[in-house]
Amino acid sequence: MEWYVDLVTRYPIYTAMVQFAVLGTLGDMIASWVIKKKVFLPFSPVELLLKFAEWAFLAVLIKYAFVGYKGFVEVLVETGLLPELNSFSRAFAISFTMNLQFGLLLVLLHRLLDNLIAKKQNWANINKGFWSLIWFWLPAHTVTFMLPKEFQIGLAAVWSVVLGLILGFFNKKSQE
Repeated sequence: MEWYVDLVTRYPIYTAMVQFAVLGTLGDMIASWVIKKKVFLPFSPVELLLKFAEWAFLAVLIKYAFVGYKGFVEVLVETGLLPELNSFSRAFAISFTMNLQFGLLLVLLHRLLDNLIAKKQNWANINKGFWSLIWFWLPAHTVTFMLPKEFQIGLAAVWSVVLGLILGFFNKKSQE
């Protein structure tokens, strides 16, 4: 694990991009496999490359949000706008503020980019993406922000695979 910590410490943006490009795209693929029961590549090679690029771009925004919202909560505590926080309540506060503000933008941006890649306009069920901020991302990021910062982006990328699997099953059931 020392090599991983060293790598993400030295290259925080690049490693975030790689982790999300691989794992975020894998989450999209799993969701598609579950919904369409298509075992091989659910995307054309061009779409696959664009998915990697999409997730790499989103990773940069996510990395900056992780750092920024941690600082945001710290300043709120320092100025007395929030009480002193323990490890759990600090992680929850960061997760809550980030998902309430940045999360909404990210859901919209992610869908917009997906639509551009697919060359179609699909805004159906966008509310599921917004609801996932509460039932999935709020608790998932609370756990994430309890970890040392070197492991946070990696776990967030893993969560995108988990959410892809969950949403794939939900969307499969709604299509049956």
